[in-house]
Amino acid sequence: MSVNRIKHKVNHVSLVVDKSGSMQQHEAQLIRVVDEFVKGLQEESDRLGHETRVSLYAFDHEVHNLVWDMDVKHLPSLKGLYRVENGATALIEAAVKSVDDLKNIWEGYGEHSFLQVVVTDGEENASGCSETGKMHVRMQAAKGAAVLRSWTERIHTAMEELPEHWTSAILVPNSLAKRTAQEYGFPAGNIAIWDADSTKGVEEAIGTVKSAATSFLRGREQGVRGTKNLFAMGQDLNAADVNASLDALDAGKYILVPVDEQLPIRQFVTAAGHPYKTGCAFYELSKREKIQAGKQLAVAEKDPATGRMTGRVFTGPAARRLLGLPATDTTVKPGDNPSYTVFVQSTSVNRKLVAGTKLLVML
Repeated sequence: MSVNRIKHKVNHVSLVVDKSGSMQQHEAQLIRVVDEFVKGLQEESDRLGHETRVSLYAFDHEVHNLVWDMDVKHLPSLKGLYRVENGATALIEAAVKSVDDLKNIWEGYGEHSFLQVVVTDGEENASGCSETGKMHVRMQAAKGAAVLRSWTERIHTAMEELPEHWTSAILVPNSLAKRTAQEYGFPAGNIAIWDADSTKGVEEAIGTVKSAATSFLRGREQGVRGTKNLFAMGQDLNAADVNASLDALDAGKYILVPVDEQLPIRQFVTAAGHPYKTGCAFYELSKREKIQAGKQLAVAEKDPATGRMTGRVFTGPAARRLLGLPATDTTVKPGDNPSYTVFVQSTSVNRKLVAGTKLLVML
């Protein structure tokens, strides 16, 4: 006798947040970032019909679980759960514990996927301090240093052994911390920098994590259960969504011009024999960029076999939502999509174009 069973998608998301002493001035900002990330998970899970469950951890020199595998629809604000303490930063220990705990979840039924996101404003200085019997200021002593080396090896091992349906990501405060995170084993595409010291930086971080939430869940719809490019944009675009949400431009209303030298955008357009009007040109997203709230977006179709653009271009009011961008300034980097390339509207006259890319010019 055959039995029909619904194989629903279940997402287990672990948020691991820093509550060490240095986070005192960033407490309100971090709460906003985490709450907006959760909101993005809620909205996209509802839209796609996924079951998403969230665990929360907070760490200083100790690691505490605040919420365990709760339905995202019922998750309270971090404001009522999170409080900064005057402790050190057991970053490695917190990340390893989160992974170890999630491994206890049974995956017998349903299609499960796991996402860990760590948020910190500092670097490791306290993992294993309970093992040394000393506070973090003495971690440079021989015993403490040995324990720290042991924890570094543990996170290396944990990252290397993650199954394909696991994703581990981290938000760090600067480039030095990003390099350290890579040394721990976090994939470069799963590391983002956030500036907790400025309002603009916090808004960018909110945009980054909401885009990541959208991208992760949409990737699940395409059969992608884990990714090493969580903070990249456009990699989850597919023909069904593009055709359903965007408008195909009439071929006579635009051209795609190869950029053969690094010139200011207005000079390049006029040199190619076209009048330049503010907003008429869209540059190819080829590197990390800040995209302002009012900028329009377009996507150009590519032949997956050759990587060459077919000449078809799509745009419309839904482009930002389709690409997972909020209605705020957001810093993104391009994802690797074999079928589409993202273009961003320029309202500048002096933007330096990148040689080897293409420029979309509206006629």
